[in-house]
Amino acid sequence: MSAIRVLLADDQTLVRAAFAMLVESAKDMEVVGQAGTGREAVELARRERADLVVMDIRMPDLDGIEATRLIAAAEDLAGVRVLVLTTYDTDEHIVEALRAGASGFLVKDTRPAELLDAIRTVAAGEALLSPGPTARLIERFLRSPSAPSTAGPECLSEREREVLALVARGLNNTEIAEALGLSPLTAKTHVSRIMGKLGARDRAQLVVVAYESGLIVPGSG
Repeated sequence: MSAIRVLLADDQTLVRAAFAMLVESAKDMEVVGQAGTGREAVELARRERADLVVMDIRMPDLDGIEATRLIAAAEDLAGVRVLVLTTYDTDEHIVEALRAGASGFLVKDTRPAELLDAIRTVAAGEALLSPGPTARLIERFLRSPSAPSTAGPECLSEREREVLALVARGLNNTEIAEALGLSPLTAKTHVSRIMGKLGARDRAQLVVVAYESGLIVPGSG
């Protein structure tokens, strides 16, 4: 199995160096580039054929949100995933990053092992959202005038709506299967079909759709 090709984008040289040492310490991943601006991150993602970009939100020239949007919109970068890092778990820009196409986010004080696991999770095509701040962020910022970029859940069956609600609450396929009395494979199939119907590229966008449509109410159990 080939190593995960990771691009690090952060305007602080010492932060990039620390992340690079951490990533290179993992046998299943390698650092293929380091960017100090958002624009450089987009260019390097294309040139180095990165699998995943660890993207800081606050950068000069082009911030992490716009860089994420450009990566997500480029056909030749369709396979590139973006994991957003932020200094504060109350950063209002995280939801905009998810709207822009990021596959997840973590706060910068995440433990090293958790960051490596996050890279593996996102590179595998799953979404990763720091569980603590997710509900607060959505409650505060998701209901802005900006319209969702995907279809609404009206096109889903009742079972698919149930699955979507559980995805939005952070459950993985095994947990969804247990909650609904399904096999893990059936749960996975439901999630895949929901993504196809809603035009979502990953589970992170499913979370956005669930909350923006009112299927899930922020603060509900």
